Amino acid sequence: MHQLTMERRGEENGPRFRSATPRPVRVLVAPDKFKGCLSALGVAEAVRSGIASLTTDAQVQVTVLPLADGGDGSVEAAVFAGSSVKTVEAHNADGDVQHAQIAFDGTTAVVEVAGTCGLATLQGPLRPLAASSRGLGEAILAAAFLQPKTIVVALGGSASTDGGAGMLAALGAEFRDEHGRLVEPDGGSLHRIVHVDLRNTFDFEGIELIGASDVTNPLRGVQGAAHVFGPQKGADDDLVAVLDRGLHSLVQACTTIPHIDAPALANTPGAGSAGGIGFGLLLLGGSLVSGADYFLDLLDFDDHTRQCDLIVTGEGRLDAQTPDGKLISAVCKRSANTPVWAVVGCSVLGEGEASSLGLAGVTALQDITAQDTSQDAALARTALQAAGRRIVETLALDTKHVTSTCSTKKTDDH
Repeated sequence: MHQLTMERRGEENGPRFRSATPRPVRVLVAPDKFKGCLSALGVAEAVRSGIASLTTDAQVQVTVLPLADGGDGSVEAAVFAGSSVKTVEAHNADGDVQHAQIAFDGTTAVVEVAGTCGLATLQGPLRPLAASSRGLGEAILAAAFLQPKTIVVALGGSASTDGGAGMLAALGAEFRDEHGRLVEPDGGSLHRIVHVDLRNTFDFEGIELIGASDVTNPLRGVQGAAHVFGPQKGADDDLVAVLDRGLHSLVQACTTIPHIDAPALANTPGAGSAGGIGFGLLLLGGSLVSGADYFLDLLDFDDHTRQCDLIVTGEGRLDAQTPDGKLISAVCKRSANTPVWAVVGCSVLGEGEASSLGLAGVTALQDITAQDTSQDAALARTALQAAGRRIVETLALDTKHVTSTCSTKKTDDH
């Protein structure tokens, strides 16, 4: 790779790329989804088309690489990386049977909370007490019958706070109350559970279970699943307290399971992810990993980085939570010396804070249009095209001829 330098032209103009040879400047457009609006691929294609619409003097080669961090879009990212789509039946967050998708490449299956029983599957109002993770367990079971070596559970976008009990029930676990009666677990019934039996749970011997998440919260307490994420799922202060007490009861009931230290598992970073599904996976002998890093590895991000001169990444919001395992932070950490520019729906970080993340610059859609793009895909797409043009113009990258490529691992399955 020939030398490409970035120089400051002043605060008003921003950084500028200067090429020592006339070869195309190589831009990797690698964003996450804009939640509730556009998929990661939709975001990437909009930015790419914005860059392609410019006509000046030199060349820019754009590679599109949609990313995920363990939330919505994780199955799509796996399919982009070469997996096939498998359709399964699973209960959604409303409790109705629906078709959900998992990804499988012959070795690894990727299953999403979001796409099976997450908030995105709700047709009616939020159900903070009644929502269950049962549908995820059904999808995991379907994935296990494919005989993979690894099942990756993408833990973002959940609608429930049941500690993973619904998932475990779908896999054969039994939950009983003080009278020995079976309990169908959800967030509102956890407090009734006094005994948990995992003996008839599906045997995952030979299959590695991995939970991919972008949070490190424990299961219980003020930093736990109910208090931190319950309000996003419709729980007011009173219901948050009910849900947290239920999670405490679940852990207590699990203390009788042989060879399992339930309190220690509940305190594991990430046990509180997806309403406590992280805890349920730990009970099954699974492990928890950074969702962002896992999917960056899956998509050969480091190889792409070595072959580009600029990375354009992004997600819906840039804020104080971004450094804590969010995708933009992970991209910056793994970008080596390649400059990273973020395109976001909105940003509440100052220039210094963004710079400390490792960002060369930020373009926010809120600065491009006064209209709300968060729920309007067409408007967001137009604003992202403008963002692509603005980045190139800011960096003084001339683009008479723009060539566009996708990840070399992309297949016709997408």
